[in-house]
Amino acid sequence: MSTDTDKPATASLALSLRDSADSSDLVLIVDDVPDNLAVLHDALDESGYTVLVATNGEQALARAAQARPDIVLLDAMMPGLDGFEVARRLKADAATAAIPIIFMTGLTETEHLVAALEAGGVDYVTKPIKPKEVLARMNVHLQGARAARQQARQAGQARNALDAFGYASATVRWPQGRIIWQTGLARELFQRYFGTQAPDAPQLVLDWLRRHLDDAVARLVEPPPLQVMQGGSSLSIRLHQQTGHDDGHDEWLIILRETSDSSVIETMSVALKLTPREAEVLYWVIKGKTNRDIGEIIGSSPATAKKHLERVYVKLGVETRTAAAGVALRKIRELQPGFEI
Repeated sequence: MSTDTDKPATASLALSLRDSADSSDLVLIVDDVPDNLAVLHDALDESGYTVLVATNGEQALARAAQARPDIVLLDAMMPGLDGFEVARRLKADAATAAIPIIFMTGLTETEHLVAALEAGGVDYVTKPIKPKEVLARMNVHLQGARAARQQARQAGQARNALDAFGYASATVRWPQGRIIWQTGLARELFQRYFGTQAPDAPQLVLDWLRRHLDDAVARLVEPPPLQVMQGGSSLSIRLHQQTGHDDGHDEWLIILRETSDSSVIETMSVALKLTPREAEVLYWVIKGKTNRDIGEIIGSSPATAKKHLERVYVKLGVETRTAAAGVALRKIRELQPGFEI
């Protein structure tokens, strides 16, 4: 059985196999003995699985990163990078951490089997390998993996949809404080407001979580949002929901929303059916500005600001600045929770 040495070809092969596995599970077999690979490859292929192989630990990590298999059959004892270390590295990478690993080992001492499970294995089979036993064990763990993948896809679709409405989201693993998932908008906001990148969560966010998480769990209430100001913009961070719990590690989904003068004015224009200029004048009324102030801000006279405001009164069905500001403020807080004057 030959192995690929050319990296572009390897990546192409892995992606091709991933595509072909759309209707079947993709299995990565890792073993340094060609005969073992051949026996398992043939048995799995006949059973309808798509099969990818690796003959050493480094190759296994590369294959897993490229193809994201649905399950890994991993030889425990290999020269160089052994199976225990391969498993630890797979579990340390958020992209491959959820892949179930079944160890294949000739070692039957209790400490070796415990080591396999502690390294991240969900199960083990002993050598000499019996293909029917492997298939039976695989099927059990693949059922759980399929359900988890479906749930992750649905969660991912919901999270990505938030970006389209200006809401960014990220998942933080606690108590490590590591970001294990984020939308593109969340990545941009973390970088712009805090200068940090995943997997590191901003210290200000970690301190906020540390203050409020225990209370949120005990009382089932959402803590006050974290507000971060930057120039004329404000970033609001809310604790949304717990998305996972495993061996003392919690995963929490947080929602980020940026507001700025321009975004609030645009929201008011659409929600209250005002022209952009009318919405801008009303926004500065909410901020407590006089007609003279507003005229200077928008580059016109106080009289012009007053005329815009009079048209706002008619459209909102009110008669005073205070009433107009109250209507607008309620609508803004409805559409942008956490907005403060």
